[in-house]
Amino acid sequence: MTQKKPKDKITKDMTLGEVVTQHPEAAMVMMKYGLHCVGCHVAFSETVEQGATAHGFDEKKIKKMLKEINEAVSKKK
Repeated sequence: MTQKKPKDKITKDMTLGEVVTQHPEAAMVMMKYGLHCVGCHVAFSETVEQGATAHGFDEKKIKKMLKEINEAVSKKK
């Protein structure tokens, strides 16, 4: 199995599993926001937006979390 090249920017349309697999540091940010489903079996088919919305996040909170995730990911480069 070939591994996908990590994407440069994390977006709300990526699956939770894709984000955490490619950028493990993102999991810490998500958990800080109360999004603890990063290890759930549904995470591999659910987008960041779907998971966050299911946990009561509004668009503003999703954008704030994504900004923080992208900052954490960019520090790792």
